[in-house]
Formats: sequence, structure tokens, C-alpha cells
Amino acid sequence: MNFLLKHKFTIVGIIVGAVGGYLYYYFVGCASGTCAITSKPLNSTLYGAVMGGLILNMFRQEKSN
Repeated sequence: MNFLLKHKFTIVGIIVGAVGGYLYYYFVGCASGTCAITSKPLNSTLYGAVMGGLILNMFRQEKSN
């Protein structure tokens, strides 16, 4: 439970990014199939999850002793 509380922003970012990545694939996508990220839903979802986790991880504050 302590892990979840410590990394809550990163976890939320991963979830929001994954949903956003899939929605981008679904609504925009790539018609020709040559796009590296948006040609498959798995690629787009994983890319969105990584980007969301990294972006919201920037707002995490470290506790100093």
C-alpha cells in the first residue's frame, strides 16, 4: 500500500496516458499502416502510458529527512 501512495502520480499518469494513447489510435490512427506508433493499438497504448507516466512523474515531490 505504501508503494501505491508513494507513486500515485506516476500510476495515474500511466493509466491516463494509456487511455489517451488508445483513443488517439481509435480516432486518428494511421490509414496506411506505415506509422510506427499509431499503426497498432498496442504500440499507441504503450507509448501513451510511458509518456503519461513520465510527464506526471515530474510533479512528484521527494520527502527530505
